[in-house]
Amino acid sequence: MQQMGAGQFKAQCLKLMDQVQQTHEEIVITKHGQPVAKLVPVENDSQTSILGYMKDSVQVTGDIVSPVDEVWEADT
Repeated sequence: MQQMGAGQFKAQCLKLMDQVQQTHEEIVITKHGQPVAKLVPVENDSQTSILGYMKDSVQVTGDIVSPVDEVWEADT
């Protein structure tokens, strides 16, 4: 993990963003020798998100809104 001062980070920000994207190595930004921020690569969203995972995998056939005329055991 690389460390650098805020002034140096400010001067090379875009270059460092490209570097982190390519190497996946974090950079800690310091102010007066104390860590204040961390530049980290973004993880692949498709692996971390489950929202929409099964989109378009279900097909509705028939009416799913109207009441059913059959008596269920739980209703008696």
